[in-house]
Amino acid sequence: MLLRHIHYFLAVAEHRSFTRAAAALFVSQPALSQQIKQLEETLGAQLFDRSGRTLRLTDAGDIYARYARRALCDLAEGKRAIHDVDNLSSGSLRLAMTPTFTRYLLGPLIASFHDRHPNITLSVREMPQDLIEQGLANDDIDVGVAFSDVGMAEIAAQPLLVETLALVVAQSHPLAVRDTLALQALDKERLVLLTSEFATREQIDHYFRQNAIFPQVMMEANSLSAVIEIIRRTRLATLLPTRIALEHDALIAIPLTPTLLQRTAVLLYRKGAWQTAAARAFIALAQETAEALR
Repeated sequence: MLLRHIHYFLAVAEHRSFTRAAAALFVSQPALSQQIKQLEETLGAQLFDRSGRTLRLTDAGDIYARYARRALCDLAEGKRAIHDVDNLSSGSLRLAMTPTFTRYLLGPLIASFHDRHPNITLSVREMPQDLIEQGLANDDIDVGVAFSDVGMAEIAAQPLLVETLALVVAQSHPLAVRDTLALQALDKERLVLLTSEFATREQIDHYFRQNAIFPQVMMEANSLSAVIEIIRRTRLATLLPTRIALEHDALIAIPLTPTLLQRTAVLLYRKGAWQTAAARAFIALAQETAEALR
């Protein structure tokens, strides 16, 4: 059996069509069909049900697809391990994080990492936590920075720091002069929040339910920068990590009492996966940077 057979099989499984899969693979349909037939003969099992109008995997094909995808991930991981350079004179690192960490944690951390290892190529992406976990599981991401509420069993979480969310307003907001704010006062506040696809919003909504708070959510945005701009230019408020407000002269963070809204920031990576020298160096530096912020 050749690796080509596995790639062809997974392409047909994904497209659910020999015609579309052949086009995506830039091969002829007869050649693709022949390769799949050879694979089925080698395995002694029918992988696709061709009887209906829509091509679909058989039970045997569905099981084999899971192992085939895992095998391709392991092979890609092995290739990176072979080319991993322990002295960090070259290499690459694929990072992903939830948006609230970019300014006060990931920005300085990435700058420090680049200063120390200028020849490492970085790919940095912002995305919701569920997509980070899926990317790690699929070996599309090396290290993630998110929260401790991990949903996938194969993802490991290494604590970094505990961050506190506060009510964040513009300097011109009537509450900007307050040192603290009682929880129940949030009932009267008009807020702009991140959309529900983000872990931060899920945590805020849970906090509201837990404390019987019913604020007026006037706006939602799927971008942290958009939320910050709205706060700067309106009399709306939001809930964000205190450190984000400290990065903006025009924003004020007001602690909430008596119950703090806190969550644990963590490094995420796939359990048992090979870690490149670049990933190991980044994890060590992240711990060092988080220690300085505590």
